[in-house]
Amino acid sequence: MKRTHSATSTTLTVGKIPMQERERRNGHRGCVVWLTGLSAAGKSTIAAELERTLFRGGCQALVLDGDCLRLGLCSDLGFSHEDRQENIRRAGEVAKLFADAGFICLAAFISPYRADRDTVRRIMPAGRFIEVFVNAPLAVCEARDPKGLYAKARHHRLKNFTGISAPYEPPLKPEVELHTDRLTVAQSVEKVLIRLRKTCGIK
Repeated sequence: MKRTHSATSTTLTVGKIPMQERERRNGHRGCVVWLTGLSAAGKSTIAAELERTLFRGGCQALVLDGDCLRLGLCSDLGFSHEDRQENIRRAGEVAKLFADAGFICLAAFISPYRADRDTVRRIMPAGRFIEVFVNAPLAVCEARDPKGLYAKARHHRLKNFTGISAPYEPPLKPEVELHTDRLTVAQSVEKVLIRLRKTCGIK
């Protein structure tokens, strides 16, 4: 079946495998787990461990990491407000494609603006977007600073750096909140798994 958008002459091609069939084979529903938070809050670490745990449990799971997308799909974008907005728009569309294919897509992005995260939520079917606030205080993130980015930002060698010279708008009602200054990685993963059991039907 094809649906054509007259304004752009873009044709959407829909495959012949219904989502319900994919879900029966996978044993769970597809969804997007969107991990947001400051740099060094623990997003990528938690996403990677969550992916491993889900994979071991027989689930279809994939990490979509912000740094990886900026090396490829989003390599043309900078860090202005407009470029950040476009970065998240692209990431959201890619995440949706994976979720539509039956994957649990673990998207780890700073994604500092609520409006951009809400845009991704809106393109997903109801109940298929789980916002995870990886909440670590700025001082903790800055003390970790594994890439030395905060130090560069403090010395004005990085512009528009979230938390220092650019804002971060925390989620108002995330499905899951992880205080990673107090929780271990394993504890954080378990909190997300509890939500996934309810939302995606994983075992």
